[in-house]
Amino acid sequence: MKRHKTNLVNALKEKARGEGFADCRVAPGDLAPAAGKRLRQWLDEGRHGDMLWMADRVDQRASPEGLWPEVRSVIMLGMSYAPETDPMLLEAQPQLGRISVYAQRKDYHDVVKGALKRLAQWFVHQTGSEVKVFVDTAPVLEKALAEAAGLGWQGKHSNMVSREHGSWLLLGAIYTTAELEPDIPGHDRCGSCNACQIACPTDAFPAPYRVDARRCISYLTIELKGPIPHEFRRAMGNHIYGCDDCLSACPWNKFAETASVNKALVQRMELSDLPLARLLALDDGAFRQLFAGTPIKRTGRDRFVRNAAIAAGNSGDASLVPPLVQLLDDASPLVRGAAIWALAQLDIARFSLEKRARLKFDSDETVLQEWEVSAPSAH
Repeated sequence: MKRHKTNLVNALKEKARGEGFADCRVAPGDLAPAAGKRLRQWLDEGRHGDMLWMADRVDQRASPEGLWPEVRSVIMLGMSYAPETDPMLLEAQPQLGRISVYAQRKDYHDVVKGALKRLAQWFVHQTGSEVKVFVDTAPVLEKALAEAAGLGWQGKHSNMVSREHGSWLLLGAIYTTAELEPDIPGHDRCGSCNACQIACPTDAFPAPYRVDARRCISYLTIELKGPIPHEFRRAMGNHIYGCDDCLSACPWNKFAETASVNKALVQRMELSDLPLARLLALDDGAFRQLFAGTPIKRTGRDRFVRNAAIAAGNSGDASLVPPLVQLLDDASPLVRGAAIWALAQLDIARFSLEKRARLKFDSDETVLQEWEVSAPSAH
């Protein structure tokens, strides 16, 4: 019987490769309790910020059996999205917006889930077992499960690291009632390296293997619904959606091959070279058209233009003053507030002029506060 299961798992892995997955491994359904303990500690410390769903259904998130008592095995899969060039190169081009590598492609939720469903259907046909598929939208500890399955290990940046694929794996999970022979778990190979910790612009790592989401640029640009805290705005540089700095710094990336990237995740080149001037001018329709089919669309135009305005303030590019002035009349207080700060960074005289002209006409408290705290005397 064990030989049959081994043959089945081998066939499963071959099928997974055919669906575009770079790796496929099996973890037992009873995840080690330590993973749930670390999650609860992280939540108790409030490091999840506005991501309140992380605290919801925490018992289900802490272990596979908490979500589905019948689960016996977890099939963990990784899909590579390794970039062709170093994302850090755009740091030297402040007039361009930096978008996280994964977001420059088709929404991975759709790509990975589609492949997972096809693989799961094949598996059910082979075994008659029950299955459930998950991609980042359910209470599942994907990284801990991926480590338990042997895809790699959670690095000091808290993300998955693979010996073969570096820090560029998108994860998916298939829970099943079938009892499969588990793979050998991954083990930490970070050693004394702290490159990812040093690379973080906002010091989001209070300690190795621990991240404070409230300080993370990915959280600030994607999840945070309100204004970007002033203490992080300069450190954001030209990041406008997510941040790959800690991932890019990982030495294991030298083994990642872009040839293994799923064809459905091919990079949309126009999203890797976007002038801030163009982004500041986006209305809702243009935003939706430009980012159709990508995860960026789900964040919404206002948050995205907020991010672009912060990047404009960091650019040192005076040619961005006119589009920023236009945004002072934007319908969104979130956008107006970010434009006020950016204008103060680029042209203090124009900032003072616009403040005198506009302060008495805006009734939004957050915007009024921006006029005060962004004023030259506040620096």
